[in-house]
Amino acid sequence: MKEFIANNEEETMDFAERLGELLQPNQVITLDGDLGAGKTTFTKGLAKGLGVKRTVNSPTYTIVKEYRGRMPLYHMDVYRLEDSEEDIGFDEYFSGEGVTVIEWSDYIHTFLPDTYLKIQMKKESADQRQILLQPIGEEYEKLIEELQQ
Repeated sequence: MKEFIANNEEETMDFAERLGELLQPNQVITLDGDLGAGKTTFTKGLAKGLGVKRTVNSPTYTIVKEYRGRMPLYHMDVYRLEDSEEDIGFDEYFSGEGVTVIEWSDYIHTFLPDTYLKIQMKKESADQRQILLQPIGEEYEKLIEELQQ
């Protein structure tokens, strides 16, 4: 597991943007943390790294929002699926042409693919965030190595 400390929102977005620049089609990122931990801010940076021009905001009520950049970004907020066994076609997104980011992924853990990048965000202070990256699978271990260079 790798740790990154972001001292402000800009550092969170810059870190996520660097990650976004490295992502490839069919990659899945889970993004977990309490309310206000910075999950949507992180996703905005990721989208920038993927070349998304549209404003990114949380898809809380729609579950999934799709953005176009150098490849599609499928942004999921599955908070509303807590205690639900409903499969909304997750595999179609995970095996699609884009990158999938899942906020509150613990709620759909049984639907997650075998490999993905698990990111845990923790609010350390009003501005500072701890970002823990746990690669699940070899391709994500390589991704973390690239990110550190």
